[in-house]
Amino acid sequence: MFFVDTLEFEGLGNRSYLAGGPSAAVAIDPPRDIDQVLAAAARRGVRIAFVAETHVHNDYVTGGLELARVTGAEYLVPAGAHVSFARVPVADGDTVTVDEGLVLRALATPGHTPHHTSYALTDDGRGVAVFTGGSLLIGTVGRPDLVEPRLTEQLARAQHASAHRLADELDDEVPVLPTHGFGSFCSSSQAEGDATTIGRERKTNDALTQDVDTFVAELLAGLDDVPAYYAHMGPANAAGPAPVDLTPPGRADGEEIASRLAAGEWVVDLRSRMAFAEGHVAGSFNFEGEGKLATYLAWLIPWGKPVTLLAGTPGQLADAQRELARVGIDRPAAAATGDPADWVRAGERLASFPRARFADLAQVRERGEDVVVLDVRRDSERAGGFVEGSVHIPIHELYGRVGEVPDGTVWVHCAGGMRAAIAASLLDAAGRDVVAVDDGFDAATDAGLVLARPDSTG
Repeated sequence: MFFVDTLEFEGLGNRSYLAGGPSAAVAIDPPRDIDQVLAAAARRGVRIAFVAETHVHNDYVTGGLELARVTGAEYLVPAGAHVSFARVPVADGDTVTVDEGLVLRALATPGHTPHHTSYALTDDGRGVAVFTGGSLLIGTVGRPDLVEPRLTEQLARAQHASAHRLADELDDEVPVLPTHGFGSFCSSSQAEGDATTIGRERKTNDALTQDVDTFVAELLAGLDDVPAYYAHMGPANAAGPAPVDLTPPGRADGEEIASRLAAGEWVVDLRSRMAFAEGHVAGSFNFEGEGKLATYLAWLIPWGKPVTLLAGTPGQLADAQRELARVGIDRPAAAATGDPADWVRAGERLASFPRARFADLAQVRERGEDVVVLDVRRDSERAGGFVEGSVHIPIHELYGRVGEVPDGTVWVHCAGGMRAAIAASLLDAAGRDVVAVDDGFDAATDAGLVLARPDSTG
């Protein structure tokens, strides 16, 4: 009997897999914090005999090299990937026997990267799974624009061909198990559902239902922004990531926190946006630990800038440290937990700002108050409609463009509230009067706010 265990990493929108038989297993696209993979193998009572990468990742730091070192597993990496460490280069058609009767076969599926490789798993000759990495995803494909702009169209066409290869060579009932597509910006669009098969994708995936020219045109037209930190992930993975260090950071008191802020370092409050708005260290930024912490903090922070983490509990701090290590923010400079009143120097008070709904914004506008409405959604979101008269600066650009926000009280919104909270904290730290709109964007229309579209404003 074989098994396939899924390891989900919701913060980054990715999955890793452990697949094997009674005694041995292969880990596919493992995370930086390999203890989770080791624990999964221990629960199964199996030895990790192989570690396989589908590609050199652009959105997270891999744990593959360290996992192979710790377990003594063979480290399978596509032969076309340019890496600086010893590994077993894998070419199209290569096979390894994971356990008795359980064979993993490499399938060249370029598109997400030029060297991308999928792995088909067979049990006694019957196809039982295909690990597709950033190739064929649930209802979509991995984006082709993360390697080199001049290769984007070529890779998009390769994605179409690779999807057809998988559909042609594998039976309809074979489960498709991708790494990306569950929130990762490595996906050209988000997954439609939680599970799929080759047969389902054959009927529903644009890569398999559209001709190549239509598919490529629509794929390229729909590509979204690329997180800035992606530029650092590929080189880190190609060089061979260092082992992760998740030991607790040093504890900071109010004096040290103030000193680090004065030095221009980042102090990040991981608490909920509600708690942050009610009271926080002036100058700190709010990235909720329960949100897309790694994606947005890594996207916004100047790379290499020291960061101090503030959390409500030690558990929240540990979770955040683990999440950030996955994207190369390895060691917090310092940390503090507990009561926010202890995070400021004696005699100093916590800062705060109000939260509101779109209905409150509508009332303010009806009274004729002159306020600035700041939309921090991405261009693709704003294209679907925006509050008339609003200023637009996407959240990932705001830190460097705070000075462009017009004078006045700023009512900042996104699509649901999380990014608005980040933006409100950035503006608050810059000394602006801010109101964080903590509401779903659909409520803007319900509140009576007039929406416009880019083509309607000239």
